[in-house]
This record gives sequence, C-alpha cells and structure tokens, in this order.
Amino acid sequence: MDFSSFDRRGYPVVSVEAGYGEWANNYDATVTAGLDQPLLDSLTSVNWRQVRRAADLACGTGRTGVWLKNHGVASIHGVDLTQQMLDVAASKHAHEQLHLADVASTPLPSAAYDLCTLVLADEHLAELEPAYREAARLLVARGHFVLIGYHPFFLMRGMPTHYHRSTESREAITIRSYVHLFSEHFNAAAKAGLGMAEFRECVIDENWLAGKPKWREYVNWPVSFALAWSK
Repeated sequence: MDFSSFDRRGYPVVSVEAGYGEWANNYDATVTAGLDQPLLDSLTSVNWRQVRRAADLACGTGRTGVWLKNHGVASIHGVDLTQQMLDVAASKHAHEQLHLADVASTPLPSAAYDLCTLVLADEHLAELEPAYREAARLLVARGHFVLIGYHPFFLMRGMPTHYHRSTESREAITIRSYVHLFSEHFNAAAKAGLGMAEFRECVIDENWLAGKPKWREYVNWPVSFALAWSK
C-alpha cells in the first residue's frame, strides 16, 4: 500500500535517491539508535561471531556494518542505492566492499553469505518479494536474513520517514514510502524459501525516550520490528 493514503503530515515527497542523498550528511545524528540497535542486540537466532561473510543490503551510512563488525562478523559487503550514503559508509571502514546498486538486484555472488541484513529500508520498497528473493539467492544453506524495519503501525498512523532540509529552515521532507503488513513479509519469505526464526518488536518506553525525549506522546507505540529468517 502506498503511504499517501495514510499521510497526515502532507510534507513534500521525494524519491529514495534524492532523499537519502540529501539526508546522508546528518542521517546518523538524526536517526535514533533505538530504532535498530536494541533489536539487533535482542536477536538470539544468529551467532554473529560465526558469520564469515555478511551482505549488508541498503547499508546506508554504515551503521549496521559497524555494529556487525563490532560483534565479530569477519567480512561485510555493502550495497546501497545512494552514492552519498555509500561515501559516509566508506569513511567508517567497516565494509570490505561497497556497491551502488538496488537491493533487489545486486552484483554480489550467489550462495556466498552466511548473513544478509536489510535495516530501516523495507518501507521504501514498493514490493517485498524481489528483495526477499535476492537475499535468498545470496545466502548459503542455513544462512540467515535479518530484516529490521520501521513499524507499519507508525506509517498507518500517518508518521512518514522524513528528514529536515536544514536546521535553519526546518523544512520537512518525506521519502517515498509504502506500508507492508507482516503477512506480506511472511508470504514473500515463504516464496523465497525462507523460514521464520525470530520475530521481535520495539515499543517506545522510558529507555527509548532517553534518546528521543520529544517522542513522549508516542509512548507504548510499536516503533520498529525485527524479522530473522533462515534458509
């Protein structure tokens, strides 16, 4: 479902390439770690230190790559659609390779990765099946695909993925987004030959608000989720 039917903000909408290209320089400073890192920390179905090679799909500024490297993943190859995000990722030196490509059609080799990740990006995919097929193609047998996303609950309540063009103007811009129900994830994974290993959700609580105190009005709302799949 296109997000536009749920939109309550009415911000101007731009493409993924344009939006993240503009947001890249201050993305890390404005996106709270509470969206993704607690979920990564909570997963028990993946033994990170046994991962020899990981494909970091939609690697962005390298946040996930840094987390994976710090948790013992030996080799990480990143893919992103936006060169400006890749430039920031390159400065962090967490990835052995970085590629400018669509997550649904990467130049990475088949059956070469113990782990694929897709973090805070699925809401920008019009269809989920191509990304799930690509993850399954990349994984070795018994490999894992970890997807962490912005919760559809927030999108359906009218809160888009957005950024501000500058601290002076504070003009808010929405990056084109889509709402995917969890049943869509399940069906896309099943068609790709992946089985669910773990499902977790992150709810805004007092710990979360320590990083984003202005979000207090959303306390107890589910803000992000993690799906771990196995091949």
